[in-house]
Amino acid sequence: MAVIKTVGVAGSGTMGTGIAIVAARAGFRTVVYDTREEALARARKQTEGFFAKSVERKKLTQEQVGKILSSLSGTTDIAALAACDIVIEAVFEDLKVKHELLSRLNKVCPQHALFASNTSTLSITEIAAGSGREDRFVGMHFCLPAQLMKLVEMSPGLKTSDATFQAAWDFCKALDQSPVKTQDSPGFILNYFLIPFHNDAIRLVEAGVAAPADIDRAIKAGLGYAMGPLELLDLVGLDTHLLVAEALYAATHEPRAAVPALVKRMIAAGQLGRKTGRGFYTYQGNAMFGGG
Repeated sequence: MAVIKTVGVAGSGTMGTGIAIVAARAGFRTVVYDTREEALARARKQTEGFFAKSVERKKLTQEQVGKILSSLSGTTDIAALAACDIVIEAVFEDLKVKHELLSRLNKVCPQHALFASNTSTLSITEIAAGSGREDRFVGMHFCLPAQLMKLVEMSPGLKTSDATFQAAWDFCKALDQSPVKTQDSPGFILNYFLIPFHNDAIRLVEAGVAAPADIDRAIKAGLGYAMGPLELLDLVGLDTHLLVAEALYAATHEPRAAVPALVKRMIAAGQLGRKTGRGFYTYQGNAMFGGG
């Protein structure tokens, strides 16, 4: 198994941008691929803003940040991922979209390169089936916001080789993340609990039981959570929550995983959360969460 030196991230949304920050910060040359120039430009601006806060908080020096940013690049040319030793896909929770992307990646990436999926609900085995390298495929579900959260759920597919899983596990440790092994099961650990929990919080808003801020304050004060469920949903994006929840519901038929009607109304109104400036809360700008 080849040594991982260059990391590819496919998708420059909130999750992909966070993963790229983690990889570059850990000293890996990192290439972010997206089909849209504007998405890459937005991700770069958010990344620079995040590291500016890191300097302000004296977690990194300006010299360190300069070195990190110089190792991080963006591209709309998928062929630029040909030098990568591992590619982590962080695109929509849609099996067809992931298969189309992985099929293209399989043609440009070297044979030794590992593929990983940041999926939080879809089957790793099913995603791997469209990758052209099922034995070199693994699930790596980073937690949002990836640049601040340490946990990564590591899930092998049915055909993932032991060598691949070990290499991905070692890579995760090299990122200074905290991996846990899960089976290829719907929702893995976190989303198995979080999606129904978040839907319950949305239903409280929908029923008028309490305002979003009061629900979040109660959860943080009573359960010790760093973020309330509605704050986190705004960070994730209501459109992303819809896709993830629908995938979990389709796999489990758990009634609490079914998306409340309020989510679809908010999406129709363009109230997706932080990225659109309004969700359960109102925001100024779309800066990345945290700095460190």
